[in-house]
Amino acid sequence: MSQQTHRDRLVELRRELHRYPEPAWREFYTTSRIVDELETIGVDELYVGSEVLAEEERMSVPDDDELGRWYEQARQEGAREDILERLEGGRTGAIAVIDRGEGPTVALRVDIDGLLREESTNSDHVPATEGFRSEHAGAMHACGHDAHATIGIGVLEAIKDSNFEGTLKVLFQPGEEMVAGGKPMAKSGHVDDVDYLLAVHIGLDHPTGEVVAGVDGFLAVSHFLAEFTGEPAHAGGKPNAGENAVQAMATAIQNLYAIPRHEDGATRINAGDVGGGSATNIIPEHAYIEGEVRGETTHLKDYMQERANRVLEHAAAMHGCSVEQSTEGEAPSAESDEGLVEIIHDVSTETRGVENPIRRDTLGGSEDATYLMQEVQQNGGLAVYVGVGTDHPGGHHTSTFDVDEDSLPIAVDLLSSSIREIASKRP
Repeated sequence: MSQQTHRDRLVELRRELHRYPEPAWREFYTTSRIVDELETIGVDELYVGSEVLAEEERMSVPDDDELGRWYEQARQEGAREDILERLEGGRTGAIAVIDRGEGPTVALRVDIDGLLREESTNSDHVPATEGFRSEHAGAMHACGHDAHATIGIGVLEAIKDSNFEGTLKVLFQPGEEMVAGGKPMAKSGHVDDVDYLLAVHIGLDHPTGEVVAGVDGFLAVSHFLAEFTGEPAHAGGKPNAGENAVQAMATAIQNLYAIPRHEDGATRINAGDVGGGSATNIIPEHAYIEGEVRGETTHLKDYMQERANRVLEHAAAMHGCSVEQSTEGEAPSAESDEGLVEIIHDVSTETRGVENPIRRDTLGGSEDATYLMQEVQQNGGLAVYVGVGTDHPGGHHTSTFDVDEDSLPIAVDLLSSSIREIASKRP
């Protein structure tokens, strides 16, 4: 296959996936299309849906009505009925295995979900002008997971046609944006025998031609939902009879941001989605906060979470309300192992299109690939998070985000070559 044909095939698949973005646990069409590609390639083992997830570890699963709407939409768009049946209840994702005899087991993790935000229609936004803008109102691939899924398929194809010796597993993980899919896949048993794990992300403010062999600086994160319940009353006639849930919410928000920072490292708190009440003349009986805490380490995240829980409880009590708290998603911190960083950096210096190889950089955000990384490391293996630069006109999670499609073959070549090198050197 020529370089141009290789690139064109990757671009075509990525653009198709871009048109049909699906958020966490709703990746029905996406999973079906991935399975189509895997069956065309011809993998040795293929696991789908509930087969790749530890059911008890799933978080932030939408209600049945929401899941049903996306399920039916995927069916109408051509998702296969036999695959949809295996994905019922939002049990999305897939794992493909290539078995090439004696040798180590290497895994590549790619995420596949989109985001709930409207995509730009601007005339300078390439997906809009080239005809592959999102067809799902209010949803888009604003972080490059369409490219990640494409890269995973490209790597499988490249490894199958190579002299690789060992076992390759490609994990097509759902639910990363809600930091909800990494733990169920990590605890599924599929990575228990993995010797080496690679996770990949494009962009991260690195331009096309840059490669970061080992990304570090993951902030441990926990997403929480706090739901306040008070007593309604007429705001004019009997204001004293009510217990104001919005007051409790407002008090909590003010004091969440007052949690002291920690001397041991970076800590974060954010109340990102808040609301409550029903009418101007009713003392509000319901209010909510959807927020997050983060820490430079899992210990620091736990510190923030403990303090946040205390704030929420006392803010509710202060205003005669109750509060129910739940964890909607979480991920620990992690570090990339030097043995893999060294190999990937060396390979990047020989990879076509890589102009600036970088050994390490910090993310400064959160990622639930860290669950998979830690699972492999705790079992005695090595793990690494690789950054492949791409020019993106809008920042990650913005309505104008896009990727430079020249980065697709760079990523496939880098990762497939690195996997072969890892298998031969066994660091």
